[in-house]
Amino acid sequence: MVHFQESLLSWYAKNKRDLPWRHTKDPYRIWLSEVILQQTRVNQGMEYYLKFIETFPTVFDLSKAAEKQVLALWQGLGYYSRARNLHQAAKEVVNEYNGVFPSDYKTLLKLKGVGPYTAAAISSFSFNEAKAVLDGNVFRVLSRLYDINKPINSTNGQREFQEISTNLLNELDSATHNQAMMEFGALVCTPKRPKCDKCPFILECNSYKNNTVLLRPVKLKKTKVRSRYFIYTVFYNELKKLVYLKKRESKDIWQNLYDFHLEEIHEETLFLDRVDGLEKDKHIIKLQHKLTHQIINAVFFIEHTKENSNFKKLEPVHIDEINTYPIPTLIKNYLEKQMDISYSV
Repeated sequence: MVHFQESLLSWYAKNKRDLPWRHTKDPYRIWLSEVILQQTRVNQGMEYYLKFIETFPTVFDLSKAAEKQVLALWQGLGYYSRARNLHQAAKEVVNEYNGVFPSDYKTLLKLKGVGPYTAAAISSFSFNEAKAVLDGNVFRVLSRLYDINKPINSTNGQREFQEISTNLLNELDSATHNQAMMEFGALVCTPKRPKCDKCPFILECNSYKNNTVLLRPVKLKKTKVRSRYFIYTVFYNELKKLVYLKKRESKDIWQNLYDFHLEEIHEETLFLDRVDGLEKDKHIIKLQHKLTHQIINAVFFIEHTKENSNFKKLEPVHIDEINTYPIPTLIKNYLEKQMDISYSV
């Protein structure tokens, strides 16, 4: 175990990436980086992290922001519940802890949206609490090192991996150890093309010995992906350059984001019939958008409106101001394609 810890830290010292959140012990910035990097690659997340820090330098700034502003800044990262939880947790830190982040794992878990991994990351990176982190990279490293065929997303599997990671933890420097484990999984023990020839643990790796590297880690089958069928009517006032947006308030995908007037068709054959009918007298745009458990098949068509048109629950927005509204990637892609509106973080 000591040999593993020393080899890991030696590798990390020579190979770690220079990332901004590694130059701070500030729990706010570390928490922000961890939430952004969930389900997001470092290269993509970096720009969002820097923009959030610029816009909300402290947890007080984030807590005081309007949800609309937070969601707009988050646009393009997906999983918008993360942004809503981020905003709510900032309010909790300010209102319940006077703006001071809890320093221990158990208390951090009480914050909205903070799970075991994030709590362990904050407590170890900021306060050097001896708590091992388990993210996708660490699961992969451990499952290969010990050639474990137990699913990482099963209760028994998570319990076993937590025990192993805790036993391996360098308690004297848990912050560096945890970051090194994650970095090693990201750079060497990668999902599809692991660099086994550059691995300092190749002689100890049971999966390498048993030729099961690409079979690890094991996961339980994912939830079945379902298809949904959307028909969007884009009400547009060409004279005033206004489009009409609707806030999605139901607890469905994209809650509190904005899209257009929507009719959802619940059967594919009926959807295709409607599309055929629309194509006869409308210019339509077809787009498909894939989410984790859903595939959205969408059709958009423009309905030109009169100068003083009013639509129930629809908000008129000038096309130059749309980028101030939080919208789903599907809507962003449509606007870029149809109206040549470009977006940046």
